[in-house]
Amino acid sequence: MTGNIDMPDRLLRISDVKSRVGLGKSKIYALIAEGRFPRPYKLTPKAARWSEREVHAWIERVQSASC
Repeated sequence: MTGNIDMPDRLLRISDVKSRVGLGKSKIYALIAEGRFPRPYKLTPKAARWSEREVHAWIERVQSASC
């Protein structure tokens, strides 16, 4: 991971996650169910947020696996 530790962590909404990873909501939740994508943090029963660091690390793993 390049500079991941220095990145301040933010909590992202699903719309932010979708735009960063280029996948739709259904696919993201399918990957979560398979254990292949970071799980969200439930802030309230209706509010889920993802760690920016964890999403960034997932993107890096996908990119390195495709090389």
